[in-house]
Amino acid sequence: MFPIQDQISTAAKANLDANFALYTSLASKTLESVEKLINLNFATAKASMEESAAATRRMLAVKDPQEFLAALGEQAKPNLDNAMSYGSRVATIAGGVQSEITKLTEEQIAQASRKFSELFEEAGRNAPAGGDLLAAARSAFGNASATYEQMTRTAKQAIEANMNAMVGQVTAAPVKS
Repeated sequence: MFPIQDQISTAAKANLDANFALYTSLASKTLESVEKLINLNFATAKASMEESAAATRRMLAVKDPQEFLAALGEQAKPNLDNAMSYGSRVATIAGGVQSEITKLTEEQIAQASRKFSELFEEAGRNAPAGGDLLAAARSAFGNASATYEQMTRTAKQAIEANMNAMVGQVTAAPVKS
């Protein structure tokens, strides 16, 4: 075999190994967030049942319609607060997993980019004079990397703006009591 073919083969194997490690990490992070969501849902369900039981006891102790309306009004704000708290915790979990996935993906892409750069450098040292094809490939790779970085920045800004808007809408919701 030719030396460049060995290098390409080695790079391809390393890339496959890195992709497998990335997918394993992504699966692990996803399972961790699912576990957090399940725990949050169980805790929320338990608290909701306890609060419902206490509210039912209060309602059964009511003696007249005014007292009944007052008791209903007292329950509205805690229920809204609980819903906002739950939404905030879900958003925190989702934001955390999104951040971890982005970090892992960026690390993988940076590693692949370094490997391709090393491969281009090695190929450039071994290429015959007048290697226009190698220069074109290197330029295309550089352009693709720059485009990816710009798209990543734009996507991060859009996600951050959407999360901020969502949190702003939830926290700005009018409280009726």
